[in-house]
Amino acid sequence: MPLHDVSTLSTARLTLRPLRTEDASPLFAMYSDVEFMRYWSFPVMKRYEQAVDYVARRMQGSVTQTEIFWAIDLTATNETIGTCCLFNADLVSKRAEIGFGLHRPFWGHGYMTEAAGAAVDCAFDLLRLHRLEAEIDPRNTPSARVLERLGFVKEGLLRERWIIDDEISDGAIYGLLRTDRR
Repeated sequence: MPLHDVSTLSTARLTLRPLRTEDASPLFAMYSDVEFMRYWSFPVMKRYEQAVDYVARRMQGSVTQTEIFWAIDLTATNETIGTCCLFNADLVSKRAEIGFGLHRPFWGHGYMTEAAGAAVDCAFDLLRLHRLEAEIDPRNTPSARVLERLGFVKEGLLRERWIIDDEISDGAIYGLLRTDRR
């Protein structure tokens, strides 16, 4: 599904903006952090070049309109503190997946609920999607809380879905319909 360029989203404290090449540095800081990566579906980054490649792929996905990948900046300081994206979109079914990550020093301040809420609003109000989905490791209770605050409902469990660095983990599936919104 082509996702139209929605460019920049703003909240009370945050700016969600298109990814830039220079975002490789803050993304490497996040994706090389073992604790941050505990529940991700890809291994910890060990080399800066991996972040450069990752940013290039995400930027290409935005150019081809197959995903929207935002860097999350603190509006007051312009510091990049995380990412949020809409991806795996399906035009016929009017659905997409949402993903997000927040650099560990910024956990516990409500930033991710604020950022993901802006992405949900964009998905339903601007892109006119019918359904959003998210898959998380069921042990990732902070991400589950963010999704539940936004109205997502846990719909199922995919047993032994992922093998990352020889560790097998499940995937919890969450869904949010346009009609579910509060």
